[in-house]
Amino acid sequence: MAALQGLKLITAKRKTALSPIQHRRNKLMGRIDEQIDLAQATLEQRIYVKQRHRSVKDEQGIRSTVATQVRVKQWWFEQEGGKLALFIRYGSKIIALSAKSNAVECAALTDVLQALKVVKAAVEAGELDAQITAASEKLREGFTS
Repeated sequence: MAALQGLKLITAKRKTALSPIQHRRNKLMGRIDEQIDLAQATLEQRIYVKQRHRSVKDEQGIRSTVATQVRVKQWWFEQEGGKLALFIRYGSKIIALSAKSNAVECAALTDVLQALKVVKAAVEAGELDAQITAASEKLREGFTS
């Protein structure tokens, strides 16, 4: 015990889990990153492919990891006037960005990239926490009924 007397001993507890709000923010920021990658690939006229690793069993019962392609749906579409409209989605629900609007109008695909970066910064700062929570609760209601 004499060796430990020279150390400052404390009682500490490590935080193990994220708060639900931070978890939702991280989930949405990950999806926004996918949209940024998809928009960048579209600008460069190449195909964006997201890969996911899955564990599968073969005939002998041996598990192996296989990379599969996952389709990423774009959140923007072309409107009648030639401009683009960008929705922000949490799961299948569209997040209302303000009380009266649910989309961002963009003139070109480069503007979509900039808008996605601005929205990602807003999510990171916590400006859309109420909208994300409301969308999350709507999604959960669909699974309970």
